Amino acid sequence: MVGLMRLKRLTTISVVSVASLWAIDHHSEANSLWSSFRAVRFWRAASAAISVSIGYLSSPTVTNDSSDNEKAARSELHHRSAIRLRDMCSKNGGLFIKAGQIIASMDYLFPHEYVEVFKLFHSDAPKSPLKQLKLVMTKELREDVQDLIEHFESEPLGAASLAQCHKVLLKDGRTVAMKIQHPNVKVTSGADVKTIEFLVHSASWLFPNFRFDWLVKEIKHNLPKELDFIQEAQNMEKFSKLFSKFSFIKAPVVYWDLTSSSVLTMEFCEGGKINDFDYMKKRNINGSEISWKLGRLYSEMIFVLGFIHCDPHPGNVLVRKDDNKETEIIMLDHGLYTQLTDQFRLTYCHLWQGLLNGDTEVVKKSCQALNAGELYPLLASMVSARLWDSIADAKVSKGPPSSTEVALIRRYVIQYSPEITKLLANVPRDLLLIFKTNDLIRSVERSLGSRHSTTSFVTMSKCCVRAIADNSIEQNDSSITKATVKLKLYYQLILLHLYELLQHWRSILLNV
Repeated sequence: MVGLMRLKRLTTISVVSVASLWAIDHHSEANSLWSSFRAVRFWRAASAAISVSIGYLSSPTVTNDSSDNEKAARSELHHRSAIRLRDMCSKNGGLFIKAGQIIASMDYLFPHEYVEVFKLFHSDAPKSPLKQLKLVMTKELREDVQDLIEHFESEPLGAASLAQCHKVLLKDGRTVAMKIQHPNVKVTSGADVKTIEFLVHSASWLFPNFRFDWLVKEIKHNLPKELDFIQEAQNMEKFSKLFSKFSFIKAPVVYWDLTSSSVLTMEFCEGGKINDFDYMKKRNINGSEISWKLGRLYSEMIFVLGFIHCDPHPGNVLVRKDDNKETEIIMLDHGLYTQLTDQFRLTYCHLWQGLLNGDTEVVKKSCQALNAGELYPLLASMVSARLWDSIADAKVSKGPPSSTEVALIRRYVIQYSPEITKLLANVPRDLLLIFKTNDLIRSVERSLGSRHSTTSFVTMSKCCVRAIADNSIEQNDSSITKATVKLKLYYQLILLHLYELLQHWRSILLNV
């Protein structure tokens, strides 16, 4: 009898304890003290992963031959699972938000439902309380916030996975933007990496086709860069110097006297997000012009300079009219860059030349140089976002894919998921960042209602031929060879310019 009473008491205590913990967790914020405990963060992640895994293990496999009802059920499962994981990431914040943003930028790999659900993190990440942020500022800048700041706007300009940014009026009269790291992010990031690594390995054991070890490696490699705001400030200044010839591109000026590894103080730049259509319409900003300018910038980045801003999602790109009423693009969040080697950059140039010209031999050779092996058609399709048949028929440079081709690509993403993950594990790390960048650029283009046009492909071609010619000139000592290469370059650029003019006048005549 006594033993039974003890068992009842123990059961009651256990139920009350679990219910209390659930209630605490349910009402806690991402950046609260409770959420900083490693055990809590691991428990949330593990329970979400187990819940999602059970859902997939208990559902039938869906193939191209499955019924419409079965496909609809699988789509619903994807959507439900994505929401479950997104809610967990929102609770944990920090690195889990970063992982969610990566998922949102990889529509060539993850089901459409996951990409759409996780896109929320590009514009709406959890926020830290002002009191906590001011403690970070005091610690980092070694000054009392009250002595520095006249007014601190409570609503952030933007909240991201690792930090949030506020408009601030300083005592000296300067209006600045202050990017402040979330208080616990450095403390929790190491354990979070291990948690994500453990869950990915566990998922690979349960689902043999789920091979995302490369994703964990990327997070490990990039996280220290993104947590160091000194390096981000240096990237901003390098960006401004390298692209100073583009009058339509701007990066904020860094204020070094109020910058540390966890606080970045910069010029406050007015502007609307690149997907804020009301802002653009009121100011007569043309979406196609923005898309073209962004494409020109990234063609120069990737093919010519090899210095690439790897996080151009809509929250990091502002647009406005400058003092001369010209449309200007402001690039924010310079924490993640990659510097391509010349060998990789030139191989990628040759690959795109082959894609634009429909030269399958050049495409094959370039893809195999990037470790694609016999999966070169798949890599070419991932780079161009086109089917291999369209590449072989030289359709890449003739306009965007049809709705039928887009639907086929989405179907093949699921069908060839094992091959895609195998490919991503083998290709150079820089290509993974380019994939992410390309997907974000395409997402921006779609949001602007603009797709790759003939003009944008001509811009890419110009950058490719320039990069290849510059390398040939640099590698040769012969004056005659250098002169020959230059003449060939000028000839190719003239042809491309004439082709661009022809297409321009053709579009005008067709619209008359």
